[in-house]
This record gives sequence, structure tokens and C-alpha cells, in this order.
Amino acid sequence: MDRDELKRQAGWRAAEYVESGMAIGLGSGSTARYATLRIGELLRLGRLHDVVAVPTSDETEALAREAGIPLTTLEEHPRLAVTIDGADEVDPALNLIKGLGGYLLREKIVAYATECEIIVVDPTKLVDRLGTKAPVPVEVVRFGWQNTRSALEETGARPVLRMRDNAPYITDEGNLILDCWYDGGLSDPQALSAELNSIPGVVENGLFLGMTAAVVIAAPEGTRVIQST
Repeated sequence: MDRDELKRQAGWRAAEYVESGMAIGLGSGSTARYATLRIGELLRLGRLHDVVAVPTSDETEALAREAGIPLTTLEEHPRLAVTIDGADEVDPALNLIKGLGGYLLREKIVAYATECEIIVVDPTKLVDRLGTKAPVPVEVVRFGWQNTRSALEETGARPVLRMRDNAPYITDEGNLILDCWYDGGLSDPQALSAELNSIPGVVENGLFLGMTAAVVIAAPEGTRVIQST
């Protein structure tokens, strides 16, 4: 079973959390994509109805429109019943690192507005400590970003400006991303998140702490769900 098939299984399992009449959030990334496609299919089959969705990126918005999912906004639906999204790392407490896809700001805004945040991953995303496989993405404004990078270094990070096609990567909101590597991982994610967000120029960071209701994991031996305690 290849990795794409595992992602599809996780996305389909997560789509089962969506019920008719819900306002939901649609996450970004390769695994969440399968959930979006499945929700669109269930709507076309008539097994779901009266579902509206808030996308977390321009990419997901285009995918949802193509799949036939009616879209809405947080202004129209400030509380969402369910959001299905992916993650770059998941620790045993279901804390996350997100943002390698570049959409962490909108994803966190939508997650904050969500009653039940469902994360879909394959087993490679499970870690004992956050920051051991993935950097912490930090979205920063372009003005004075070098000063912001210097301040991030004072937190113990090795910040790397994210590039794409030989140019700085620009988020949907027009910002830069500095990927912050911490040797040995993160000993205190809560304290680090607060410290990062206190730096002028930082818009948001990719630590999603205490926001996850359940993680759907697809593995060759079968799909399993870990619920938050």
C-alpha cells in the first residue's frame, strides 16, 4: 500500500465526522485534500446535504469549488462544527506542528473557530517530541524581516527563509515564512509559542497546541483514531 493510498484512507475516515447541516473547515495539504474530495462526493451522492465550508487556503478554495462544496466565510459562520486538516508532526498529547504547506495562519484562525478539530496523517508524522523531524514555521511580515530573524535566533532557533522557485515564498496573506529548527526538538512548546508570538514582526507560528480533538492515522495494518483526553 503506497503513501497516497494511506492518505486517501485517512481522508475518507475523517470525512465521516461531517454531518448534514454543518458548517465546516477544510484544511490544506495532501492528506486533507482527500477529505475535501470525499465530502464533495458525499454531497453529490446525496449522503450529505446543507454543508457549507470555510477553506484554509486559496488552493483548498479552488479544490472545494471543483468538488462542488458550497463555500462560506467566518463572518457568516463564526463557529465551525468540524475542521479536517493535516499536520507535519503530532506528539503523544496531540499537539502539532503545521505550516510546511505554507497555510499556517489561516489554518490556525479556522482551528480556533472550530469545535472539533480532526487531524489526518500517516504514521511518519507521529513523533515523541515536537521539532525532531520538522521545523517550526513562523510567518513574519516582510518589513524588517531580517531583524525578526535575528530575534528568532535568540530563542535558540536556526531560522531559514523559505524559498520557492529561487524566490522567497509568499503566503496567501502576503507574508514570509521562516522555518525555525531547534536542535533536539522542543522541550516546552507552550513557552516557545508565547515567546515567538511576542516578537514584533511575527504574525503567527506553526505550533498548534491543545487544539486537536482527534487524529486519524492510516497505516498498512488499518486506520486508527486517537482521541484527545
